[in-house]
Amino acid sequence: MRAAAVVGLLAGLLAGCSALPTAGPTASQIVRQGDENSRPRFDLVDINSNVVAALRATRVESFAARFKKYGKPPPQRIAVGDSIVVSIWEAAGGGLFSEGGANGDVTSGSRNVTIPQQVVGQDGGISVPFAGRIPVAGVLPLEAQRAIERRLAKKAIEPQVIVTVTKSVANSVTVTGEVVHGARLPLSVRGDRLLDVIAEAGGASGRIYETFVRLSRGGVTATIALETLVSHPAENIYAQPGDVLTLVRVPRSFTVLGATGVNADIPFPSERPTLIEALAKAGGLQDQRSDPSGVFLFRYEPPRVVRALGEPPLDTGPDHSTPVVYRLDMRDAKSYFLAQRFPIRDKDIIYVANADLDELQKFFTLLNTLTGPVLTGVVIKNTVP
Repeated sequence: MRAAAVVGLLAGLLAGCSALPTAGPTASQIVRQGDENSRPRFDLVDINSNVVAALRATRVESFAARFKKYGKPPPQRIAVGDSIVVSIWEAAGGGLFSEGGANGDVTSGSRNVTIPQQVVGQDGGISVPFAGRIPVAGVLPLEAQRAIERRLAKKAIEPQVIVTVTKSVANSVTVTGEVVHGARLPLSVRGDRLLDVIAEAGGASGRIYETFVRLSRGGVTATIALETLVSHPAENIYAQPGDVLTLVRVPRSFTVLGATGVNADIPFPSERPTLIEALAKAGGLQDQRSDPSGVFLFRYEPPRVVRALGEPPLDTGPDHSTPVVYRLDMRDAKSYFLAQRFPIRDKDIIYVANADLDELQKFFTLLNTLTGPVLTGVVIKNTVP
């Protein structure tokens, strides 16, 4: 009778084996679920050298490519709103801009006067005594000097003029966001690159690999990582008048689940972490639980990447993206080299499946928990006289 009860219990446990507690699906279950009812739920891609090459060749945002038509800024011209200081010299005293001698005689030696700072008006002009309103907007400072000298030529004694732009609103860039000192900064006449402007603002206030630079120019906006701007000189393009640079802190992370040392959401340790780094950050695969052939990475890929992988686009994700599950067999030694080059993206999910043997071990553990007291009772009953 007792034997029949034990057999019945075993049968019930075997029938419910699929309901045993587990951290997630096994490798075979993931493969099977990917194509249920002949309707693909995701693309299953085995990681190989071609896949890694396709992912690493995927085009990323580039300032050099997006703003290719812009080179070194042209010479700075005076604009409406600029602050101007005009200095005028005359060849001898007693002229328009200097006092005469004791008897009103012309004294020897040059004389100069500085006209107080003024702002270029909406009409594009500035006022110069004895010369009237001088149009200066849209011209070079040297051209403005020549225009003032021509106006004063018949009134002053061999006038010489220097026009200095003390503050230029038009020839400046705005730097804001995660910088030490956000401000509107003037551009130098020699031309400044983006990193020069960021340094002038005090630099980034956060971690470099978590900081992104967003450049808005001429109605176009592009964003790249600050670390890319630093490590790739071609991306450090010239700043242009009117640019808006916004430094944005974007903490990126990936999630690791399953038979690893740590299940957690892990911040990026660098700008471009790889799969092997991600697994190491999670404590590696657990010897007693993991299936080395069942290392999976879940990600939505845009259409251009799916085409590069040679997979059918499913268009079931955001913005017509395709859910892709990458699979790596860590039992193969060359997989470690592939994992060393496989790029991790923000919000990736890495899952390490439990080994099939682990499920069997759980079953026997549960079996021992339920049948152990029964068997112990039988032994005791048979041994007690």
